[in-house]
Amino acid sequence: MIIECDQCYARYRYDEARFGGKPSKKVRCTKCLAIFEIFNTAAFESQPPALGFESPSPSASEETVGRLSEAAEKPADSTTAKRKLARAAAKPEGAPSLPEGYRVSLAVIAGPESGRIFEIDKPRVVIGRSDADIAIDDPEVSRQHAALEIYGDKVTLVDMGSTNGTLVDDEPVTEAALENQSEFSIGGSTLMLILTPKG
Repeated sequence: MIIECDQCYARYRYDEARFGGKPSKKVRCTKCLAIFEIFNTAAFESQPPALGFESPSPSASEETVGRLSEAAEKPADSTTAKRKLARAAAKPEGAPSLPEGYRVSLAVIAGPESGRIFEIDKPRVVIGRSDADIAIDDPEVSRQHAALEIYGDKVTLVDMGSTNGTLVDDEPVTEAALENQSEFSIGGSTLMLILTPKG
């Protein structure tokens, strides 16, 4: 099924099996981080679905849409201005800060630097081949390829106009929300975000 964010109108392909028998689910949009409710059409065949997404059921489980593959089709009315607004809306309010009680690190799990772990000690770090906070020795990585922006427990991956792009779930992204153990690829390297409770 195709689902659509009711805030920025980004569209995603969603496997109905992921409902797990539940009639509805809350998901978070990768592009603007808005939470909206989607409905299991099979469960609602015998009754009309609830109207609108303004009052999602508090009992519905929440899932980040960032793990889904974006559908090939784009909304016909998508414009550069809308994309800029969506990107601005993706930034959580307040000053960037590291999460309390957790260590944040990036592990290189594939590529020339596989096995390396970089500890993150500030809320915004640039990842790249050179002139970066985290230097990855990979010829396919741009000098300043991507950035991690941390607002407490919310982590956003931002592509910095790289040559080869930044991928999450094999889909190119300009911006994506990450969770603990989320993986993303830059150049020929795959990295994993790791949040570890402080002892």
